[in-house]
Amino acid sequence: MIKVGIVGGAGYAAGELIRILLYHPAVEITSILSNSHANEFVHVVHKDLLGETTLKFEKALPNQDLDVLFLCSGHGKARAFLEGNLLPKKTKIIDLGRDFRLAADADWKGEKFVYGLPEAYKSSIQYAKYIANPGCFATAIQLALLPLAAAGQLTNPAHINATTGSTGAGQAATATTHFTWRNNNISFYKPFTHQHLDEIQQTLKEKQGGVVELNFIPMRGDFARGIFATAYTESDLSLEEALQLYHAYYKDAALTFITDRPLSLKEVVNTSKCLISIEKHGKQLLITSIIDNLLKGASGQAVQNMNLLFGFDEKLGLQLKGSTF
Repeated sequence: MIKVGIVGGAGYAAGELIRILLYHPAVEITSILSNSHANEFVHVVHKDLLGETTLKFEKALPNQDLDVLFLCSGHGKARAFLEGNLLPKKTKIIDLGRDFRLAADADWKGEKFVYGLPEAYKSSIQYAKYIANPGCFATAIQLALLPLAAAGQLTNPAHINATTGSTGAGQAATATTHFTWRNNNISFYKPFTHQHLDEIQQTLKEKQGGVVELNFIPMRGDFARGIFATAYTESDLSLEEALQLYHAYYKDAALTFITDRPLSLKEVVNTSKCLISIEKHGKQLLITSIIDNLLKGASGQAVQNMNLLFGFDEKLGLQLKGSTF
């Protein structure tokens, strides 16, 4: 059994992480930190866990004998936590925030955080000590475009529209997340400037071997969880060639699957899968990519990375069933 700690345990992603790890056959959760809920039962905040655990939130790490520490503290807080806490040398770290995702920020005490997208960097993840978990939009979009970039086929601008559920904005209510604003409503935000573009560009540029032009419009949806992303780009590939390319690229992927039929978001909600659909319309290649933003876009992918770090089957603890109806 590997011993696991979680920092920032009160948020949406942390709640999903706890839910997964409680039933992971190779994991023992030893501590869950939350400054705002210290000494409260975890199920008081994550109400679906009533009857599943008697763990309480703690203010500091009481057990330093950790094999892996998940950081769910929010963007900008992971580095501060690591600077203020001494961890055993054996402890591996998986950061769900964006503090270490870019190559310029990846250094930490002589080690580098490896970007935790298994479909792109599996071999590096397996031998890493520190993992920077990708963002949710970044995961959906990169998985949509990676096979093209890896084949040097992403030479024309890619136009992307992706809609996310309200949980993507975090647990604290804001002007654009509370029910009366979000319900029966839709809007875009941060057009062409979303913070996940940097990590997307970083990966695709490396795989393509040159600059990739992305035009990204992020959307707020009137649902709680999931990301529905569509990308189109001019391509000389036929539909059959594109499907062959995608199937070949993802043939060994544990949780990413290709189809030529239309997709609906509920097929991936409550799972750690990414489903990708390929269509061809004239010269335009249309790629649809769908994920659960809290699972494949956050906690599920973090556990997938943990499995790789410790030599487990990638899907261990992650074979969750979607609730289509």
